[in-house]
Amino acid sequence: MKFPYGLSDFGTLIGEGYWYQDRADRLAAIEQAGRQLIFLRLRRFGKSLLLSMLEHYYDLNRAEQFESLFGRLAVGREPTPLRNAYFVMKWDFSLVPAHGEIADIEAAVHQHLNDCIQDFAQRYRGRLSTTIQIRPDNALSSWRAALSAVAQTPHKLDLLIDEYDNFANEVLMAARDGSRERYRALLYGEGLLKSVFKAVKAAAGGLGLDRVFITGVSPVVLSDMTSGYNVGENIYLEPDFNDLCGFTEPEVQRVLVQLAADGAGWSPAEALATMRTFYNGYRFSEDAAESLYNPTLSLHFLKALGQHGRYPRQMLDENLAMDRNNLTYIAAPPQGEALLIEALSGDDRVLIPELVQRFGVEDVLAAVKDQPFMASLLYFFGILTLAGLTSFNECVLRIPHLVARGLYVERLRARWLPQTGLDRALAPAIRRLGQQGDLAPLADLIEQGYFRVLSNRDYRWTNELLVKFAFLTLLFDDRLYMAVSELETDRGYADLALIVRPDMRRFEALDLLLEFKYLGLKGLGLSREQVHSRSREALAALPAVAAKLDEAAAQAVDYGATLRARHGLKDLRAFAVVALGVERLVWRAL
Repeated sequence: MKFPYGLSDFGTLIGEGYWYQDRADRLAAIEQAGRQLIFLRLRRFGKSLLLSMLEHYYDLNRAEQFESLFGRLAVGREPTPLRNAYFVMKWDFSLVPAHGEIADIEAAVHQHLNDCIQDFAQRYRGRLSTTIQIRPDNALSSWRAALSAVAQTPHKLDLLIDEYDNFANEVLMAARDGSRERYRALLYGEGLLKSVFKAVKAAAGGLGLDRVFITGVSPVVLSDMTSGYNVGENIYLEPDFNDLCGFTEPEVQRVLVQLAADGAGWSPAEALATMRTFYNGYRFSEDAAESLYNPTLSLHFLKALGQHGRYPRQMLDENLAMDRNNLTYIAAPPQGEALLIEALSGDDRVLIPELVQRFGVEDVLAAVKDQPFMASLLYFFGILTLAGLTSFNECVLRIPHLVARGLYVERLRARWLPQTGLDRALAPAIRRLGQQGDLAPLADLIEQGYFRVLSNRDYRWTNELLVKFAFLTLLFDDRLYMAVSELETDRGYADLALIVRPDMRRFEALDLLLEFKYLGLKGLGLSREQVHSRSREALAALPAVAAKLDEAAAQAVDYGATLRARHGLKDLRAFAVVALGVERLVWRAL
């Protein structure tokens, strides 16, 4: 099987026999949804391939290719009446540079639109009776000339716009001097981008433009260009289009079974469980029936499996590393960092009244960053996803999968660990725990420096969450482990489970389970100096500490039994860990 990783041209994909998960079967629903549609999804989630499929389906120039392109798909057997009925023009704003002075950016916008119109004129020269006059300094004039040429034919125009919000995203993430002013100049008042979308709206009012399909990442620009383009219908939260991009679990499972049929030395059931942990979990509608796998990450995994017969060494595709910039931006203000902590604390902890769907760049750059606002941004960036509604009609958001969780942990570790000065001691301490089951070096590291950092954070979480976050941010590593916080078991939630990846069991690495408890110094009846003067053995023998250790140990034994049965673990090392204030750690190996 050939997997189309990084390939977004539908014609090449079908023509060269790449695997394609059929989404052309949604064309009838797309046509019924409206004539001017806006569809938002996170980066690298298949939007460009979707647009390419629409382009190949509706292009009247490709009528003779219909059978070769769509004949094996469901829509090939039952095409819609609009098949191959349009002139198609495509704009891609990701190709427009978002740097330089405003005059440079405006010139780049004019150049891109003119290039698209010139390409349009060339492709349809045999069908157009008049020449389209290209105005190098005025692409809107070129646009009107194209519409005039289309109007003299029996056909209408279908406009596809990719990455409509590219410039806004560049402004948000880059934070360069003057970027806000350049954005204002482009979209406020009579700015060029606003004028472009006003021209699109006008063209759909009887000037020959019949259908528009716009893709992007966030609704930022929608708010800023509302007066210029207020006719688009948003379908990105509609349940019928939840899986318009992305893969469902049955789809992934079928591919794995097909790959394994060639006599592969790996288990499709294990591979599916691994992919489910690392890549599955997106829901883009409150009423969606099932969650989705990230398509780019899934293809990254499937391509490695198909070509080399093994899982990729790194579960995070580095081409998605730009998501780190989104988290860096979100984590900068205290409210943002608190939101990351809340999301990592356990599923269904982030509750907001509803998604914020209309906000402009000024809101993002200058407005008060409350939790609904920040959580909504993370939703559109794909680092939180919808998980349902509460009994009080609140939106529940959660981290979609383990790769996204790893990005959260990485961001917090980058903010906290450099301040300890102990980062060089981390790798050998983790190795001692992961290979020998020796917790002491890591506990020493946390006591000596990391507790100081965490205890000084401005949060009311001096409880077992504090000790859990210390271990989570230090131990999270998908190179060997599936590191899962709040892993659901039959009778509750394990605090932190480090399960060796199925493909990494040839290495010497232990499966680990840690249960955490917290005991404040007031409850212990000791001062900070007294706690530091006693050995861990003496502290563990104190009745209050022993009771906490017993409680954590009982949970660890219970959860451990479930994990051994679920994953076939033969040597799971479990620990009951108690933090004494933010001063000492004691534990019991089980």
